[in-house]
Amino acid sequence: MNRPVVVVTGAGSGIGRAIARELARRDYHVVVSDIDGEAARTTASELASGESHRLDVTVPEDSSDLASRVVTEHGRLDAWVSNAGISKMHRFVEVTPADLRRTFEVNAEGVFYCGQAAARAMISLGRGGVIVNTASMAAKQGRVPFLADYVASKFAVMGLTQAMAFELAAHKIRVNAVCPGFVATPMQTRELVWEAELRGVSTEEVERLWVNDTPLGRLETPEDVATAVAFLVSSDAAFITGESLSVNGGAYMD
Repeated sequence: MNRPVVVVTGAGSGIGRAIARELARRDYHVVVSDIDGEAARTTASELASGESHRLDVTVPEDSSDLASRVVTEHGRLDAWVSNAGISKMHRFVEVTPADLRRTFEVNAEGVFYCGQAAARAMISLGRGGVIVNTASMAAKQGRVPFLADYVASKFAVMGLTQAMAFELAAHKIRVNAVCPGFVATPMQTRELVWEAELRGVSTEEVERLWVNDTPLGRLETPEDVATAVAFLVSSDAAFITGESLSVNGGAYMD
């Protein structure tokens, strides 16, 4: 395998699918993974590689097995994008222990386990590599309504990104995160409905609120995030590590 190899999690739809497409366009061999195996296969069918795997990021052995399989089959693992994530909107006082556990299992523990699997494989190969985690604008501010558990999980991702970057630098592995804002995805469509119900307004009003909160004046697209990830994976970002890059049209500035 002469082309660089990258694994993208949660690539069956939304941001992950856009990331897989963008990296394939830039001549990466993309290994598409998702808990929805059929969705992963659909995304992979659109790419030159056509490679897909079902992956539950909350099961450590699954991530380790996938990383080992990629190394065995391709002899390399150049990058890993931990994008899989979930959300559910509810008032803070109504978040159940089960809701909290599930959000952290996928959004924080999943990134942790995938990061370990990718790092171990990259260290064994001795060639360095790049890991990119999908965090959120909600990783940098708590001023996000009805997403307290999600906010907490994404703050965890940002801190984990820094800790990984610090420890893995000695192995020439760079670790960064992207922090999207209001992205037009199937997950956001669900959030529009939830927030509208919680506010007692229409989904159109919620969407107007989101656009009004974004200085560039539109909702973000998955492709906006994908090109930022492609930059972080590329040699153009060779001296960037431990950063959480805001990609949100100015909705949050730091």
